[in-house]
Formats: sequence, structure tokens, C-alpha cells
Amino acid sequence: MAGNLRILRIALWTTVVLALAALVWFQVVEPRLNQPAGMHSDLGKGDYQLVTTDGQPFTEDSMKGQPTAVFFGFTHCPDVCPTTLGEVMAWQEDLEAEDQELRVLFVTVDPERDTQEILGEYVSWVPGVTGITGTPEEIAKATRAFRVYARKAPLNEGGYNVDHSTQVLLFDAQGEYFGLIGYQEPHERAMGTLRRLLAG
Repeated sequence: MAGNLRILRIALWTTVVLALAALVWFQVVEPRLNQPAGMHSDLGKGDYQLVTTDGQPFTEDSMKGQPTAVFFGFTHCPDVCPTTLGEVMAWQEDLEAEDQELRVLFVTVDPERDTQEILGEYVSWVPGVTGITGTPEEIAKATRAFRVYARKAPLNEGGYNVDHSTQVLLFDAQGEYFGLIGYQEPHERAMGTLRRLLAG
């Protein structure tokens, strides 16, 4: 009986912690990201030293050169990440019909499991997507630089999941924050935002 009460107490506290984390995200972090782009001139800026799945270094300077969409996720993600990659595929199909392509960066929030090889295979089916990983310390720097929420969540059966932000962050060719696309945002609205980004 005491053991059952202990398990129930842990489950309740886990629920409370997750609810508070979600509250902070929806009430504080996401509204700030939705503010005008000029208020986020430092977004994506930092001293992180990561690596792409094809072995190239990735730093703040790598954000420059072409419009870019950045998504933080992980290969063991049960729902948000595969759904978002499916949406990216649909965006790329529409953009291809308009002779355009978007550079998309998938940055892992689970560097312990997401090696270059594993991450590269995971994103390989979507055109224009490059996986990015690094040491846990450098990934932590990157999540701070992009103001992304990411936290390990232990699973009852062992192992862990990673709770993380779900939005796709957009940057112009100068590496400056442009805006975002929300999780499961209607396709046409997302395409309108992407067309404005690529037209700039």
C-alpha cells in the first residue's frame, strides 16, 4: 500500500512539474517569440560549436547566406517531430513547384542518442533538411541561444523522452530572426509566411 502511494505521489508531482513547464512555455516564452522580429535581434546568436550530419561545423555564422528554418527535436520523438517533418515535406513540395527550396535545420535536443549517422538517416527522407548535433554542453548553448525549451522526462518503463518546443523558427539570409511557424499551423498560412521569408 505504501509503495502504491509513493508511486501515485511521484506521478502527481511529475504531472505538476510538466504542467508548470507548459505554463511557462505558453505564457512566457512563446508570446515573446511572437513579438515583432526586431525584438529578437539576438535570437540564434551564441558561441555554440555544433556539427552537421555531413560533417560540417555549424556555428552562429552558419545561419547566414540563405533563408533558414530551424526546428529542435530528436529521433525518438513519438509525435511532434515526425509530424513537423511531414509538414516540412509538404512545404518543400509546394516551394519546388514555385522553383524555390527552403533550407531546414533539424537540431537535436537529445545528443546522447542522436549521433551524426542516426540523425542523418532520420532526416534524409525530407528534401532540404540537414541534421545538427553536438556534445550535450554545446547543444545546451544552442538551446539557450535560440531560446528553446528542452528537458528530459523519464518514462515509467525506463529510458526517457524529451519535452521540447514545437515551433519552427525562421531566419532571413542575414541570419536575423524573421518569425515562426507554430506546430500544426494551417498549411496555407505557413506557406504565406515562407513565401514572404524567401521573397526577402
